Amino acid sequence: MTPAESRALSAPHREAAAGPDETVSQHTPAGAPARASVATVEPALAGPATPTAVPTAAPTITPDETGADDGAEAPAGTRRRLWTRRRQDLAVGALFLLAAVWVTSRIWLDPAGRAASLYTGDPAQVQFFLAHSVRVVLHGEYPFYTEQFNYPDGVNLMANTAVLALGIPMVPVTLLFGPAVSFVVLVTLGLAGTAMAWYVMLSRHLVRTPLAAAAGAWFCGFSPAMLSHASWHPNIISQFLLPFIVWRVLVLTRSRRPVRDGALLALLVTAQAFINEEILLFTAMACGVFLLAVLAQEPARWWAAWRPLAAGLATCSLLAGALLAYPLYVQFAGPMAYHGLSDAVQDYGNDIAAFFAPGSPTLGGNQRANINLAPNYSEENAFFGWSLSLLAVGVVVWLRRNLVVRALAATGVFFAVLSLGERVSWWDRELVAGPWQWLVHLPLLDAVVPTRFGLITSAVIGLLLALAVERAWALRPADRRTVRKLVVAGLAFALLPIAPMPLRMVSRPPVPKFITADRWRAYVAPDQTLVPIPVPSMGNTHGMRWAAATNLDFKIPGGYFLAPRNGNTGDPGRFGGRPSGVGQMLEEVATTGRTPELDDRQRRRFMDELRHWRAAILVLPVRQQNAEPLRRTVEELVGPGRQELDVWVWDVRTLTDRSV
Repeated sequence: MTPAESRALSAPHREAAAGPDETVSQHTPAGAPARASVATVEPALAGPATPTAVPTAAPTITPDETGADDGAEAPAGTRRRLWTRRRQDLAVGALFLLAAVWVTSRIWLDPAGRAASLYTGDPAQVQFFLAHSVRVVLHGEYPFYTEQFNYPDGVNLMANTAVLALGIPMVPVTLLFGPAVSFVVLVTLGLAGTAMAWYVMLSRHLVRTPLAAAAGAWFCGFSPAMLSHASWHPNIISQFLLPFIVWRVLVLTRSRRPVRDGALLALLVTAQAFINEEILLFTAMACGVFLLAVLAQEPARWWAAWRPLAAGLATCSLLAGALLAYPLYVQFAGPMAYHGLSDAVQDYGNDIAAFFAPGSPTLGGNQRANINLAPNYSEENAFFGWSLSLLAVGVVVWLRRNLVVRALAATGVFFAVLSLGERVSWWDRELVAGPWQWLVHLPLLDAVVPTRFGLITSAVIGLLLALAVERAWALRPADRRTVRKLVVAGLAFALLPIAPMPLRMVSRPPVPKFITADRWRAYVAPDQTLVPIPVPSMGNTHGMRWAAATNLDFKIPGGYFLAPRNGNTGDPGRFGGRPSGVGQMLEEVATTGRTPELDDRQRRRFMDELRHWRAAILVLPVRQQNAEPLRRTVEELVGPGRQELDVWVWDVRTLTDRSV
């Protein structure tokens, strides 16, 4: 609410404007202007030009409340309220940070030696990207493409979520402590920062009760979906810009300075694009669906909102488009660009039963019970549990006369349905075709993982919780204490089964001393590669961690990334680069322990691949799984190696030097 709106709107006027389901707070401090209860806050679409608009009751301090508009010192009562708010904010922030440390506690015990218990590829990939940020800052390396892995084809980093907006600020931590520590710092701050960002937005612009803001923000930051991604995807859980993007979009609908507000929104959009573009797309879609749901109920709002909204969005599009034009060109038309994800990922969807089961990383979670309800354990994007699902439905029914609640409910259900994917199933039993099958091949949407639409539904539930607590706190029954106890009990009943637990971790092999002691430098020139055995791939990412530990001072072939099939720019995407016959053979040996029988054709093919990679040395850790079968296989291909520190080394420079 602007200061002018605050002054113009007296308590009698607000009571007249309030609908039958909109109560007006009677407990304002003496001398302070009364404000409409936020139990039924309406969106920023409610501009002053709308006849039926109810202004947003943002609990911000306006000049009227402080008396500071004429230069006078703020009253003592206002100073006390400000100090109380600051203490509340600090207490809530500390709670969120402690919860995030609790969730990541098992990684903090040994960041370099522990990884997610099921899939180690994503953390290794993120650590590689963090090391790339170091090279961007210290060496001025090109930020959007690299040849440091998948040599010589390279990797399009704009098409691989290289988290530059997270990695560049973390450069001092990466330099001092390594990318493994930076990874766990990002996960911790991603969870706590997202929750705190929602708390700030909710407490300033949607609700007045600190408990209401804290309850909604808690679920937005620590929902089962967020916990599911925390072990692997710090770029997905780092959603601390999203609350402010949403709020700035709503502000545009009643802005008196749409060009300025559109420019502010453009800066937020640009920053989020370098954290995660998929989450940015989800946010834009959610804002669009929410605004359409509001306008469908009250079309008259459109006439007051469309001019500032159009001007602001046009400004945002022009400025953000200019800032992102070149990076997006590289992403969609640059080297190693791809169009669309693989069919397997495009088909990732939630089972309907997933909405009623607790998430695996929660107090009531059960990994075995959830095995067929999500594409994998890193994509549990629903899993609210029966208690919270019933509570969410109950909140919508209770507050059904509230415009915002109805619009939020429509938004949450819409994206919950999309998250089911191309085939709707119940306990892994296919029922009908899903609506996603008609959207999956549209531009931009062909690069979306549909199960992740459940993240929008999670945020909607957080907002509904905040509105429900706010409404309950505004009621005036004879026994206020009893009602508040019931509210707290209801929150505990709904949230306790999905309370966050420490993420499951397993030990992983350390980076070899041969790498950390820089012994490799005696062999590998800047235009050559170090080839880890087995060759890095989606299932074998230890070599990527070796390179990351040196801040990518040497190149490696292969790796875990998204690239066009067969290395042809513009083809559909796949995980990994060009298929490698020898790489696949060594991966099979590492998995099975069986040594294959090799012929001259396979040996020639292996030598061709080594020359293509410009290999200098092949490195096999002594303690690698099935190290002995791997050593025998490599020796059959290139001859005997020698042990140096904790690895076997094969110097193949004389075999791969093209000048010889």
